[in-house]
Amino acid sequence: MEMFAELLGSARRAREQAYCPYSHFAVGAALLTSDGEIFAGCNVENLSFGLTVCAERIALYSAVSAGKRQFSGLVLVTDTPEPVTPCGACRQALYEFSPNLWIVTANLLGEQRVYRLSELLPDAFSAKI
Repeated sequence: MEMFAELLGSARRAREQAYCPYSHFAVGAALLTSDGEIFAGCNVENLSFGLTVCAERIALYSAVSAGKRQFSGLVLVTDTPEPVTPCGACRQALYEFSPNLWIVTANLLGEQRVYRLSELLPDAFSAKI
């Protein structure tokens, strides 16, 4: 439970750093490595919308840049009436490393939902033949 509180706090703090002048939809993510490290990320928008990068992928790419390849959990925080799940691109990027990743989505009201990535992305594209 202590680790979850730390992840939730990291995701909330990351959300406060979001650069979202166009959508005003701030997102924070905290990714837990299998060895207990936390990598946080926030969404970064761009006027050329296709260049926008989600919080989940920022956290993932930061972890991968630090040499991490195995992940056990992700916490995602938004200011929405209901917690939201990662977009399809983030689901696919995360699946590359951790098909069984657990994901907790939360809002600022304290509501939470728990999923497995394999549940959110059934029949995912993979290199496994």
